[in-house]
Amino acid sequence: MQRREFLKFCAVSAASATASGVPAADATARPYPRARLVDVRGAPLSASALPVDRNLIFHYPYAGTPCFLLNLGRPVRPSAKLLTADKRSYEWKGGVGPRGSIVAYSAICAHQLAYPTKEISFISYRSEKGAQNRHANVIHCCAEHSQYDPADGARVLAGPAPQPLAAILLEHDARSDELAAVGTLGGEMFNQFFAKYEMRLSLEGGGARAPSPAACVVQELENYCRQQVRC
Repeated sequence: MQRREFLKFCAVSAASATASGVPAADATARPYPRARLVDVRGAPLSASALPVDRNLIFHYPYAGTPCFLLNLGRPVRPSAKLLTADKRSYEWKGGVGPRGSIVAYSAICAHQLAYPTKEISFISYRSEKGAQNRHANVIHCCAEHSQYDPADGARVLAGPAPQPLAAILLEHDARSDELAAVGTLGGEMFNQFFAKYEMRLSLEGGGARAPSPAACVVQELENYCRQQVRC
């Protein structure tokens, strides 16, 4: 999504909500400070060089809120209407990058707020089917077996999750092939996340509510956390 289109989309969403007498809520596109996506050395990520079907993680729009960055290896088209837990609809705009195959989502499960920590992760992208998931190419949370389709706006395919994962809106600069995060779309759960894990996050050093830096480091999930739970 180009910057101008994204800002126009935000304005239209807010205007529609106001016109209907309902204040703009978290199902609409929410702009956050733009953050370039860089590798562990600080070099800008090249969208065309992102590995396919690998779990990549970064933190946005806050220093303590993890997100998945995925190259699904195929063009990802816009989704039909999605619904938040309280039945507000929104439309996801699809993938970005040279092939339209790159997507990003909050890595905070919409059910019990499980998320990747440096010690362990119960949630990750799975390209293969498994004993507990009959779907391939899904984001699977082993805590309660919620499964999300990253090729369809993280729509819930199975399990108790009440809504899709919040989408992270990305920009792709075709000239430089660089990527940037610019906002969110869908049912944010950041307030619930901070309330539930306030003590844990404070013990990890605090600063979790601070805005993400202007350059967000992207790394492999297997390098970020010590153990990934497989189910």
